[in-house]
Amino acid sequence: MVSPRLTRRNVLKAGVAGTGLVMAPLALWPARAFEIGTGVLTTISDGNLVLPLSFSYPDAPQNELLALLEANDQPTDSLMPDCNVPILKTGDRTILFDAGSGANFMPSAGSLIDNMTQAGFDPAEVTDVVFTHGHPDHLWGVVDDFDELTFTNAAYHMGRGEWDFWRNPGTVDAMPEARKTFAVGAQNRLAFLEDRINLFEAGAEVLPGVEAVDTAGHTPGHMSFLLHGGAEPVLIAGDAITHLAVSFMHPAWPSGSDQDPEMGIATRAKLLDRLAGDKALLTAYHLPEPGKGRVERDGTAYRFVASD
Repeated sequence: MVSPRLTRRNVLKAGVAGTGLVMAPLALWPARAFEIGTGVLTTISDGNLVLPLSFSYPDAPQNELLALLEANDQPTDSLMPDCNVPILKTGDRTILFDAGSGANFMPSAGSLIDNMTQAGFDPAEVTDVVFTHGHPDHLWGVVDDFDELTFTNAAYHMGRGEWDFWRNPGTVDAMPEARKTFAVGAQNRLAFLEDRINLFEAGAEVLPGVEAVDTAGHTPGHMSFLLHGGAEPVLIAGDAITHLAVSFMHPAWPSGSDQDPEMGIATRAKLLDRLAGDKALLTAYHLPEPGKGRVERDGTAYRFVASD
C-alpha cells in the first residue's frame, strides 16, 4: 500500500493523532466579515509583525514620534502591526488578497491557514490570489512548509512592475544588505508561479469588480485594489497605509519600510485625500484588526475612524 503524500494540508486534515507529529498551537483570532453588494469581504488574521522603531521610522522627529505613539496607546520600543488578509467571496470566486507570511518569516506571524480553516475557508477552494506587493509578510505564505503551493487550485495575479522588479536577477545585489533576504525569498517563491501568473497594469479590472490602483512607493509596483459592486467602494490598500496614527497624522514622515520613501509620501498624500473626499471604506493590511474604517480630514492631516 502506498502511503499518502505528506503535505501541510494532509497534516492539518489528519490531525496530530493521525500523523504522530507534535504541532505548537497557534492563536486563532476571530474573522470579521462585511457585505459588498452580493459578495462578502472577510478579514483573516495572519498574526502580527514585531518591528524595531528604528527600522520603521528612522528619519521621523523622534520626540514627536514617541509622543504620538504614547497618545495613541501604541508601544514605543517596537511596532507590532497586525497582519489582516482580506478574502472576497463573490459568486463562484474566493479571492485572497495576499498570501500571508508563511512559516519562515517571523514567529509572531504565519497563522493564516489555521485561521482560514477556523473561519470555514478551505485553501483548496481559493480561486484567485491577488498580490499587493512582494514583501515577505504578503508573499511568502504562497508556498507551504513542504515547498508546495499553498493554494493549489488558484490563479495568481500581480502587477507587471512588481513582478518584473522581484524577478530581475539584479534586484538581490541592488537591495540594501538588510533586505537582501526579501529579494531572495521573493524570487524563490515567485518561481513557483511562472506558469500560472496573470500580470496586469494599474487601472485594469483584474477580476470582475476588482480595479487595480497604482500605489507605488512602498515597493516599485505596489498595487491597491478598489472593490466595486456595493453601495460604496472599498479600497484594499495593502501597505500604502501602514500605521493607524503615523500614516494619517503625519503622512509626510518617511517610512523605513518604503522602498522609495519620497514616492511613498506622495502616494499616501494622494490616497488619503481621495479616501477622505470619496468617503470610501478602507481596509489596510497593518491597521488594527480588522483593519476597516474611513478616513476623515483633521485640520491639515487626517484620522482613521475604525468601523465594525
